[in-house]
Amino acid sequence: MILALTVIGTLVVLAGVGLFAFGMRRRLIQRSGGTFDCSLRWEAPAPAQGGDGDGKGWAYGVARYSGDSIAWYRVFSYSPRPRRMLERSAIEVVGRRLPEGEEELALLLNAVVLVCVHRGTRLELAMTDDALTGFLAWLEAAPPGQRVNVA
Repeated sequence: MILALTVIGTLVVLAGVGLFAFGMRRRLIQRSGGTFDCSLRWEAPAPAQGGDGDGKGWAYGVARYSGDSIAWYRVFSYSPRPRRMLERSAIEVVGRRLPEGEEELALLLNAVVLVCVHRGTRLELAMTDDALTGFLAWLEAAPPGQRVNVA
């Protein structure tokens, strides 16, 4: 009986430490400001492949403006480093759309999907209207001489 209580207590403490670590990591990421909730689908299927509304491949994350790039962090990760770095000069906006089908369940409420190409890789970013406005303004505010491709 004592062994069972010790094991259960240890598991509860470990779960609490894990949740605390998730919270602290997110707090550290957001500490410097310029962050927004942003789901990402890397190597997203083209509409001709019929993959837009299936809801697969989306990862929930937090994006942070970092000079001329955006650092994207997975929410459910312990890594202190960003999973993806998107350079402003390499982002080409192809279009935008509303979530379709099962995507509505995979993404945050009121999300808008922005279809982009980054260094030849098709990706989709899902964010709120406010975050989208800020993202597009950041893209268009590129220093003189840099090309910006916003559809």
